[in-house]
Amino acid sequence: MAYSKTKIFSQATKAIKENNLFFIEDVVAFIPVTKTWLYEKYPLGSNEMDTIKELLNENKVRTKSSIRAKLFKSEKAAELLALYRLICTPEEHQLLNQQYIDHTSKGEKIAPTVVAQSEEQKNRIDNLLKNFDNE
Repeated sequence: MAYSKTKIFSQATKAIKENNLFFIEDVVAFIPVTKTWLYEKYPLGSNEMDTIKELLNENKVRTKSSIRAKLFKSEKAAELLALYRLICTPEEHQLLNQQYIDHTSKGEKIAPTVVAQSEEQKNRIDNLLKNFDNE
């Protein structure tokens, strides 16, 4: 079945606005085409796809702002803490956690620990690591 690009675009923008949609998958659920068709007809970077993504983003921003406003008006400790975690600095976030684990290498190169059983195995492993570093 052939679809009119302009009609589908109109249906997509209408569905986004009327149903407060956030994702392309949501849009596809409301219009009579597949995600593949949508991306074929409106490739990334096209005016139509940019408009669709902009409308989806506007819905996300409006909804997030509304949720934060509700959290701000709350008197419940858990909700206030959730808002604080959203807006605090990384240092404040670390202080809020009872347990904090740094999962980064702080920019240092991480090398695997190698235990070789023989000199021959050690040489093979060293060669593999040299080749890996050269890639």
